[in-house]
Amino acid sequence: MFDAVIFDLDGTLLDTESLTQAAGIKAFADCGITVDPSFLHGLIGRDDVTGAGLVRARFPQLDFDAFAEAWKRQVLAHYAGGIPLKPGTHELLGAVALPKALATSSTRAQLDYKLGVTDISGYFSHFVSFDDVTHAKPAPDPFLLAASLLGVDPKRCLAFEDSETGAEAAHRAGMTVVQVPDINPASGRFAHLVAPDLLSGARAIGLLPS
Repeated sequence: MFDAVIFDLDGTLLDTESLTQAAGIKAFADCGITVDPSFLHGLIGRDDVTGAGLVRARFPQLDFDAFAEAWKRQVLAHYAGGIPLKPGTHELLGAVALPKALATSSTRAQLDYKLGVTDISGYFSHFVSFDDVTHAKPAPDPFLLAASLLGVDPKRCLAFEDSETGAEAAHRAGMTVVQVPDINPASGRFAHLVAPDLLSGARAIGLLPS
């Protein structure tokens, strides 16, 4: 049915979104701003450049450079105890023999850091970061590049995503999309299947036996 599988990273395989959200709330507080969590929810799946633009537009009074440093400091503090994996990550990655790639909105430095403190990099043959594409998600570029590196027709790829932004990117790339929502609910507009967790999604789409 499929020739390859492409995974998002944050919120899909790594349970980082809640940590990043908590870090953002603290960073805003350090800068004297009480932020509505719903604003931070709107940044999920966005790359840093897009996110920075949204923050600047919403809080023009903010010293953005000081805020960015505060958020980075808080993120690293929240990651200090390790980065937890989403349920079923090892089971799914270990069970799927198809070629696999990562397509993330993280920068290459962020990706390398996260892979360095987790033990999942060995499952993948290729990694696509924000720095590797001209247009980040929701553009299809990250998924198209991942498919190209794998040498597979995008239409023969299965993609796992948590966010609407990522699901849209994979959908626009012509892939079959399993969306496993994390913090934000899934609309279902861009997913062939919305699942409560990785393993049930893999079984329902036929990637794993049911």
